[in-house]
Amino acid sequence: MTPWVSPFIFLEDYMIDIKLIRENRELVKENIKKKFQDEKLGLVDEVYEYDKSYREFKLMIDQLRAKRNSLSSSIGMLMREKKLDEVEKIKNEVSEINEKIGEIEEKEERVEKEIRDRMMVIPNIIDESVPIGKDDSENMEIEKYGEPFVPDYEIPYHADICESFGGLDKISSGKTSGNGFYYLVGDIARLHEATLAYARDFMISKGFTYCIPPFMIHSDVVSGVMSFPEMEAMMYKIEGEDLYLIGTSEHSMIGRFKGELIDEAKLPIAMTSYSPCFRKEVGAHGIEERGIYRVHQFEKQEMIVLCKEEEAMDWYNKMWKCTVDFFRSMDISVRTLECCSGDLADLKVKSCDIEAWSPRQKKYFEVGSCSLLGDAQARRLGIRMKTDKGNVFVNTLNNTVIASPRSLIAILEQHYQEDGSVNVPKVLQPYMGGLKTIKPNNKNSIM
Repeated sequence: MTPWVSPFIFLEDYMIDIKLIRENRELVKENIKKKFQDEKLGLVDEVYEYDKSYREFKLMIDQLRAKRNSLSSSIGMLMREKKLDEVEKIKNEVSEINEKIGEIEEKEERVEKEIRDRMMVIPNIIDESVPIGKDDSENMEIEKYGEPFVPDYEIPYHADICESFGGLDKISSGKTSGNGFYYLVGDIARLHEATLAYARDFMISKGFTYCIPPFMIHSDVVSGVMSFPEMEAMMYKIEGEDLYLIGTSEHSMIGRFKGELIDEAKLPIAMTSYSPCFRKEVGAHGIEERGIYRVHQFEKQEMIVLCKEEEAMDWYNKMWKCTVDFFRSMDISVRTLECCSGDLADLKVKSCDIEAWSPRQKKYFEVGSCSLLGDAQARRLGIRMKTDKGNVFVNTLNNTVIASPRSLIAILEQHYQEDGSVNVPKVLQPYMGGLKTIKPNNKNSIM
């Protein structure tokens, strides 16, 4: 598959600094091996050779332009001296130089494209702390928070719990929108929105600035915030428009700073954002497809940080701990999972998943993910920090506070009672009008 490349991407704006390939090709190759992407190894040497040609072309153009400028500057003096023959000779020479410059620029442009197509798929350099593994089956548990309990009574499937309250209608959504969509109704809908409202206030209390971003973004922003395989698997494109529906608010939140030069004193920038999210998720088969675990539309509270490189790892640890604290405040048992090298998307330096315990399945399932991307997104989008020593790319991070309805599933399963009721977590009760328990006998009829 040919990589999708934005016309706004320039030579310095890749996942990694091209200087790494000029000066330390083996480091880049070793990183590719760690990610089990050996098919990309040849790209490194190809970029190296193309880059040599590109720089030679640049030098030739610069030399020709300098010569042209020198010749052009002499025309005025020769005109004053009425040396018209010499003027004509110089004009012809300048014309020849312009022709040569045009020819070399065409070669330069072709070489630049060859570099760009390869650099856009060479992965970011992962952190040395990332465990080596081929895929998500080799991710490593970091720590459990709360007991992964299993009650002595059966926990129904989450869709059945919702339906017992009259709270889920996928038959109607199938008629209006197709598979992967849903209607939430009554107390279930209230509980869903309560978690989002609480997540907003929780993050504001942590010092993050609340933001509601655009829900559509241009293609050059898409190419700036994610890799091509991710884009293909996730994004919905608006027909006839250079617009994509966002898969997470991180996309438009980081895109907000595209092309900006940020004063060092304004960093770090810590924001929390709400948005609906749209994804071309490939639905699971069997019972899980019947529920709301994997859907095309959901809502999310995200956190995004722009900071200096030396502060990035501290922010990474602060951010995933926020998500753990958020879920524990709702008495939800979770664990953190270190993503191995083969499970990291190409832009990521380091990532961990936050998983909630499912007493029904007797296993954990993903409810959030925290990622450090180094300066990869900033390079692609041209986001720099102004310092006394010059301008440098910022580091970016993102983390899920809550992605509903997955958080809703965790609440329903972990707070399900033997009589079929669900206890509302104490922190959510003010957002539910003081309601402490929702009960099946308070069903809302679906019209």
